[in-house]
Amino acid sequence: MTRLLPGAVCTLHLADLGADVVKVEDPHQGDYARELGRIRTTTSSYFVATNRNKRSIKLDLKREKGREVFLDLAKRADVIIEGFRPGVVDRLGVGYPAVESLNARIIYCSLSGYGQTGPYRGRAGHDINYCAYAGITDQIGERGGTPVLPNFQIADLAGGSLSAAVGILAALVDAQRTGRGRYVDVSMTDCALTHSIMPLMAVFANGVPNPRGEDYLTGGTPGYGIYETKDHRYMAVGALEQKFWVAFCEALGRLDLRERYGVTGTDAEEVRAEIAEIFRGYSQDFWVEKFDNVDCCVAPVLTLSEAMENEQLKERGMFVTVNDLHEGPTLQFVFPIKMSEFEFDVYRHAPAHGEHGQEILTEIGYSADAIASLSQHGII
Repeated sequence: MTRLLPGAVCTLHLADLGADVVKVEDPHQGDYARELGRIRTTTSSYFVATNRNKRSIKLDLKREKGREVFLDLAKRADVIIEGFRPGVVDRLGVGYPAVESLNARIIYCSLSGYGQTGPYRGRAGHDINYCAYAGITDQIGERGGTPVLPNFQIADLAGGSLSAAVGILAALVDAQRTGRGRYVDVSMTDCALTHSIMPLMAVFANGVPNPRGEDYLTGGTPGYGIYETKDHRYMAVGALEQKFWVAFCEALGRLDLRERYGVTGTDAEEVRAEIAEIFRGYSQDFWVEKFDNVDCCVAPVLTLSEAMENEQLKERGMFVTVNDLHEGPTLQFVFPIKMSEFEFDVYRHAPAHGEHGQEILTEIGYSADAIASLSQHGII
């Protein structure tokens, strides 16, 4: 087992893989995510889903005794993940230098909006801000329209959480080889920026990005886009390669369009308009059936509810109902990666605030009297 201290979706993935994740929460409010979004009985659905398979301990890091307890935990940890603004953990006395002096193998990951250096390092922010600074938001939307907000946290999740997990796991592998840990500085803005591959390629080639809605994957080619159907649903077309484009045109009954593969500019606009008119002539169900056995990368745009009932995702077992100790039956997504000799399981419900404090302290050698004293003085 790999024991970690503080992080959310990053530590969720690691916990689902079997890491012993210990959430270190302040003794007062604790993790505010318990109140985030739709409230179930006592805890938000967001918290229940993203904190399964973790344990929680309350700890006042602003007090000397609380710092001592944290460092005792850190001596036995493989990984620490912290999400404070830069400099906070050092002022508290629990930063990387303090921990590394006690545990040379520690992987210490600081996950923040802008990173540990730079003029924005101390700024507050959310996904919307990180994507805005990274140039991503400017790319999302239709040609000539305003930027739009995706209901997906690009910088928080694809940028921060997944990048942090990669860095942590790489550092763990190295620590097993060398016996030395590492400090991992993850900026959600940095990581989101470098995942913005297509617009970056335009900048590298031409010095400026293509306008919103006009890049290769956002409207620049008619073989890749979203088309409205007669019943005001949509179809997603991804016929990027020539063989898929040819099959797509043949399925539409427009053999003449086969030769217009790869057109750009005004020609691309003309072809897109012709395809749009064709799609508007029939319902989404018609087009689903039409393309069902055509190998050309065409799919219906489903609602999330429809996706959950989709035969492919159901066969992959992407959702599970968990009998949560505090909340009762709850529907959750599963860990998405399939591996041999590994079977996903929710082996621990999302923890109540400080639920496992006594258990965790007992494991690292604290006596019942010492734990009682810490509780009496509000340390835990």
